[in-house]
Formats: sequence, structure tokens, C-alpha cells
Amino acid sequence: MSLSCGIDVGGTKIAGGVVDAEGKVIEELQVESPATDVEQMEDAIVGLVGELRSRHEIVAVGVGAAGYVDRDRATVLFAPNIAWRDVDLRAELEERVDLPFVIENDANAAAWGEFRFGAGEDVDDLLLVTVGTGIGGGIVLDGRLHRGAFGVAAEIGHLRLVPGGHLCGCGNRGCFEVYGSGTALVRETRAAVAAGSLPARSLLDRAGGRIEDIDGPLISAAAADGDRFAIEQLADLGRWLGEGIASLAAVLDPAVAVIGGGVSAAGDLLLDPIRSAFESSLPGRGYHPALEIRAATLGNTAGLIGAADLARVRD
Repeated sequence: MSLSCGIDVGGTKIAGGVVDAEGKVIEELQVESPATDVEQMEDAIVGLVGELRSRHEIVAVGVGAAGYVDRDRATVLFAPNIAWRDVDLRAELEERVDLPFVIENDANAAAWGEFRFGAGEDVDDLLLVTVGTGIGGGIVLDGRLHRGAFGVAAEIGHLRLVPGGHLCGCGNRGCFEVYGSGTALVRETRAAVAAGSLPARSLLDRAGGRIEDIDGPLISAAAADGDRFAIEQLADLGRWLGEGIASLAAVLDPAVAVIGGGVSAAGDLLLDPIRSAFESSLPGRGYHPALEIRAATLGNTAGLIGAADLARVRD
């Protein structure tokens, strides 16, 4: 049985797993991420691969990392939460581990995982939208992962929706992720609470009277319990997401848009407003074929599974 290893590198943890050719995770391990130290990051990855390899016959390793990865899938050009700047990570890891490596953007890896084994396995064209602290994306067109001329395609969180809008961490104003992310959900909800909104009082009570304790999971839980204000906040987030996806669909024309990331745990309370806003924002609506909006199915393992499969198929 052909087994590969997927490594999902984040700012707080690194997950490693052994994945078979059907996308099944055979074993998974996690360690803390020494994100500010390049050498320790490599040590952690090598250690995970070594431990997994001691129990499984691994033929290749895929590493998914948040940031810009060059088209050759070797060099991490820039990682916002990790101390990688123009690091030829593939060469350095292959020098230490006698296995072939592939380095990939984490959202690309997750998109590939959902395409191959998850919510998009029945289509050839897919857009993944991950909704968390920011907005990430991955694109599969005609059955191939789309990386672009320089390897940094699908940074959909920085599609500009509001000229002169809120400042984004990328340095521009009005980016998609400033309005359609979990961070935006929390920002707008806390602002309403701080302004003394009566409908928002129940959320403040849930947070023990501390505005700073109002977070995404709390809002989603309140909405699931029927809190009207929390439901409205998710609906507003869904409107931004639906409008952004409509703009992306006009360019990419995918068959499905898969919604992943932490905020997607809200389920139809978020997905239904996304679908409604998408339908009302699509150019040529009524005549333009409409994609299907689906929830991701692989959860937190999508990036690990996708990275492992990309290492195996070398796409």
C-alpha cells in the first residue's frame, strides 16, 4: 500500500499524518510550532516525519504552510506567521530526510484534499473558501491545482470589495477578509455590544459581561440556540461572503464553492445567507449557470490530506 506523509504547518502547531491512496489518515501526530525559529521549525518537521516513518513505509512528504510558495513548490517566499523568508525548504528538508518533498501553500493543499476526497470529489472545477482569522482560498480548474505564473494564485482574501474600506494586514484597504472573516464577525459583534445594542445584551451575558470574551465560537453557539442577534451577525457575514464568491465565480466559473475554516462550523446558519447573497449578486442572474455552495467535509485534516496526496501524485 502506497503511503505518503502530510505535514500541516501553522503558527501554533504542526500536524503530521500518514495518508493512504484513498485519503484515509492512518496515524496523526501534533507538536507545538516554534514559529519564530527557522531551524527549530525544520527540526520539528524532521522529527515528525522520522517518528511516523519508524512505523510506516512512507514514499514521499508534502508540507503545507501558510504563505507564498513558489511555482516549483520548493521555496517559501514569505510566511506571515512563521519566520520563513525566501527559504528553499524543500532542499533543506530533503538534505536531512532521504525522501522526496513537496512544499505547498496550506489553502492550496486543503483545496486539493477537498477536491480529491471531500466535498468536491465529484467535480473538475472547485473554489475553496476558508473562513477563519482571515480568508484563504484554493482553486482547482480542469482537475488541476491552479497556482498561477508565480505560484501565489488564489489569495482571494485580498480581493478588494470596498475601496477605501477598513485597513487590512496586507497594507491595502477594503479587502474581502476584512469583511468576510471570523475576525470581522467578532469585530462587528463587539462593536454592537459596546455601542449598547439591546439585542446584543444576551451575548454579553453569555460572555460573563466581558466584551473581550465574545468570540466566534460563542457567537455561533448563541445562533445555534436561537439568539436572533447572533443569527443576524452570521447572516451579515454570509452576505459579504456570498457577494465575494459571486465576483470570483464570474472570473473562475467553478462548479462548486466549498466553505471551510473554523467559522464554517456554524453550518446552514452561515451557508444559507451565503447562498442567498450569491444568488442575488451573480452577474446575469437568471441566465448565468450558478455554482453549488457546499460545506467542507474533511475538517482540520484537509490540508494534511491534500499535502500528502500532492506529494504522492506530484501534480
